[in-house]
Amino acid sequence: MAKQAKITLENGGVVLIDLFENDAPNTVANFEKLANSGFYNGLVFHRVIPGFVAQGGCPNGTGTGGPGYTINCEINPNKHERGVIAMAHAGKNTGGSQFYITYAPQPHLDGVHTVFGKVTEGMEYVDAFKGRDKMSTVEVTEV
Repeated sequence: MAKQAKITLENGGVVLIDLFENDAPNTVANFEKLANSGFYNGLVFHRVIPGFVAQGGCPNGTGTGGPGYTINCEINPNKHERGVIAMAHAGKNTGGSQFYITYAPQPHLDGVHTVFGKVTEGMEYVDAFKGRDKMSTVEVTEV
C-alpha cells in the first residue's frame, strides 16, 4: 500500500499526488495529519509564480503562518523536477504546513527542501492557477 494525497480545488479540479513515505516518513505523516484533520480545507495557494512554484498551506493566506509547530527537514535523493510537492520553510527545520508544487525543474532547491511526493494527475489544474486558488478539501488515503 502507498499513500496518495487528493487536493480537490474550489473550481472542481482534482490533483492527485503520490507521497514518498519511505523517503520522508515524518513529513508525509505531518502532511497526512494536517490534511485529514481539515487543516488545509479552504486555504489558498497564496504564492503562484509561473515557471517556479505554486505554494499553499498557510492558514493566514499570506505565507506567514503555520500549524503552531515546526518539523525537521528530511532531505532525500528526490529531485525538484516538474510536479513535485515539497515543504516550504524559512530555514532548516522550520517547515510546518506550507508546501509547494513545482512548475519546472528547480535544481537549486535540491538538498534544501524536503521533496515528499509527485503529482500523478491534475497538473493541468496547477498550471492554470492564477493566484489565491482555493483548496476545498485535502485528504490522504492508502491506495
